[in-house]
Amino acid sequence: MTAGLERIARMKSADAQCALVQALMAPAAYPHPVEKVTLLETHISYVLLTGQFAYKIKKVVNLGFLDFTRLDQRHYFCAEELRLNRRFAPGLYLAVVAIGGSPPRVGSTDQPVEYAVKMREFPQSALLDQRLSQGELSPDQIDVLAERVAELHAQVARASIGDDWGSAAAVWRPVGENFRQLRETLPAVGDQGSGSAVLDELEAWSRDAYARLERFLSRRKQDGFVRECHGDLHLGNIAWLNDAPEIFDGIEFNANLRWIDVMSEVAFLVMDLEERGRPDYAYRFLSHYLEASGDYAGLQVLPFYRVYRALVRAKVACIRAAQEGLAAGQAQAAICAQYLACARRATLPGKPWLLLMHGLSGSGKTTVSQRVVERLGALRLRSDVERKRLCGLDALARSGAKVDGGIYDAETTRATYLCLVQLARQVLEAGFPVVVDAASLKSWQREIFRGQARAQEVPFRLITCRAAEATLRQRLQHREEAGSDASDASVSVLQHQLQSGDPLSDAEEANAYFVAGGDDSLDSVLQEIKTEMER
Repeated sequence: MTAGLERIARMKSADAQCALVQALMAPAAYPHPVEKVTLLETHISYVLLTGQFAYKIKKVVNLGFLDFTRLDQRHYFCAEELRLNRRFAPGLYLAVVAIGGSPPRVGSTDQPVEYAVKMREFPQSALLDQRLSQGELSPDQIDVLAERVAELHAQVARASIGDDWGSAAAVWRPVGENFRQLRETLPAVGDQGSGSAVLDELEAWSRDAYARLERFLSRRKQDGFVRECHGDLHLGNIAWLNDAPEIFDGIEFNANLRWIDVMSEVAFLVMDLEERGRPDYAYRFLSHYLEASGDYAGLQVLPFYRVYRALVRAKVACIRAAQEGLAAGQAQAAICAQYLACARRATLPGKPWLLLMHGLSGSGKTTVSQRVVERLGALRLRSDVERKRLCGLDALARSGAKVDGGIYDAETTRATYLCLVQLARQVLEAGFPVVVDAASLKSWQREIFRGQARAQEVPFRLITCRAAEATLRQRLQHREEAGSDASDASVSVLQHQLQSGDPLSDAEEANAYFVAGGDDSLDSVLQEIKTEMER
């Protein structure tokens, strides 16, 4: 069949499918009580909401990276969607159902004319993009999401060395395809050439970054970081249900787009949060994910994937603008321009610097360092988390170790600080600022970080947290009772610290910021740090 005849056949099939979808707007088309049917449309799907259940039908389209033009293909990919997404949201994905009969009915035993994925319906207001826009997405929910994504990445299958998935060549294929398809579809959003010039700039940057990272990308696969991921992890594909994030609508139609480096997945959410005006949440998510996964080495590829993910969203906007029945062409053009600008911002080099927390247990270091992450766009390293990771313990596990014993003996403490220095080096090399949350009460502990900053030629400062001893004791008792933090510090640990810590030298005092834990001066201190580090 010639290309022209194929296109005509596809148009006829698409028209017939549109007529079918319209017929399915009738409540009588369903095997359960329905009062009203609401239709949602994406560039590749029709989703029919019936109140209790949602039915997702794959559009008759061939976009190069997916082909749903034949019924048998749509049936196969419905089954794949069910199988793959049950890994993440088993309570949402229920079955693949046939549609047939005249008039058409869902679940008909007649010859199928279409197939749909049957899902449990939830309110659209539960979607994280909606919650964010309504100011209903909390910092604690960002933390839970980061932990959930890290947990899923730890559980999914890993690519074997013999697979093509995640090879350096496989990484570039969708990146190169993005640029080709964007150039083909930009006219659909009324581009007059400016978008093409931006694409040329972004493609040159991407090719340079890929050439520089090619060996590292291959090593990432060898080290087990290419896994069968979700593939399309943005806020619109996550719902907050039953006080937890439900991740749905992962990619089933193209294995190369889901067998990816976990950092490509992380980059999508980071980019999405930044583009929606919440860089504080982006850095909070990223920092918390890294604390949970330990994958600080992956930061090397994060900017490359952030650009790629922004361009994926730009491409989707162009595709939607080109499709019949989608009347919001101007809106899609604005979205495309938005994501092109987002991609350009992601190419800008970072300004790395190193802040080291200093202070007794309970003085507020973790609270202050979290504010540094969100206000200043830094990544955090926590001694309590990395110490336990070194010892094979979960972050919230209670070690039961005595003061200066067990995982807190001198040897493990030295190993922990050396590990933190090496992780700080990786973060700085990737172009990100870093704040190290550690007590740093010994002069040698502070000196190794100062030396690392000097070696990498980045600014270095201490942030010293102080509080009255009675306040410290009260905080530690409360934290120990709650059991919700990685720190094992107790009142006996505090007493040991008071007796054994090395005071700051005059030079350290002169180059430190001082914060009385939780006081109103923190905002001014953070602004002062921001001003100094941006010089």
